[in-house]
Formats: sequence, structure tokens, C-alpha cells
Amino acid sequence: MATLRTMCGQRFEGGQTYAVDPNNEFANKTISTEVICNPADVRMPVKVGEDRSRTWIFTRPAAGLELRHDHRHADGTPDRVTMYGGMAQPGGTARSQAFLADAYTARLVPGADTNLWTVTVSEDGAVLTYRLERHARPRAEFVMRRVPD
Repeated sequence: MATLRTMCGQRFEGGQTYAVDPNNEFANKTISTEVICNPADVRMPVKVGEDRSRTWIFTRPAAGLELRHDHRHADGTPDRVTMYGGMAQPGGTARSQAFLADAYTARLVPGADTNLWTVTVSEDGAVLTYRLERHARPRAEFVMRRVPD
């Protein structure tokens, strides 16, 4: 969380670098985000092409560090599949954390009970990588580079 807070206000842009299905909804689209810091959380609204329906939310509950995926419709109402995620696993570092799907996620998304999302920031803070594994196999990866002010 401390590393994310050093990135407040920074913008990142890039794209999908890997996917199980190369023809998925992220293919050939620019993916961007901005790090927005609030007292209770760090939010990263994710724009995929012109789609602004996703936000990654990082919080610090008593149990550690948590990642949630907030999905909304264009009118702002929650999507049926929203607020899934989980807690950071032991062994993370200041620059890389892996979040294992929780029971809520397993009930909400069929087959996602083994989802592991890894968020990594490069040593120089210039590259943000988001990776999803399912059943211990790569499923998707997005790499974004910091956009200069």
C-alpha cells in the first residue's frame, strides 16, 4: 500500500501482453489507469478502449492488503459480477503482491476459486503489471507504462 501511495496522481497506459483467448474484449485496445489515493483506499479506474466500467480497489483491512474489482454499468449501477477479489498472500514485497480469490469470488464467478491476481510495480515505478492466473496457469497479463506529466 505504501508503494501505491507514492504513485498518487500518476497515470499509466499500455495494453494486454498475454491472454488465453487472443480475441477477448481487451485485444488490441489501449488500457490505462490513474492512481487515485483516498484516506481509506487506493483506486485505479481502468479504461479499456472507451470502456470505463472497471476499477481496481486496494484497501488495508486488519487482515492485511486486499484487492477488489469494481465493475459498473455506464449509468453507474453495479454489474452483476462486481467486487470480486481477495487478500494478499504471504511472501509479497513492497513492489509485488499476489491476491488469491476469496469465497465470495468463488461463488460469484464459476471457476475463479483458484484465481490469483498479481500486481507488480517496477523498481523505478515506471511499469505497472497486472497478471491473472487460474488453476496455476497464466490467463491474462496487462503491462502499462507511466505517462509523463
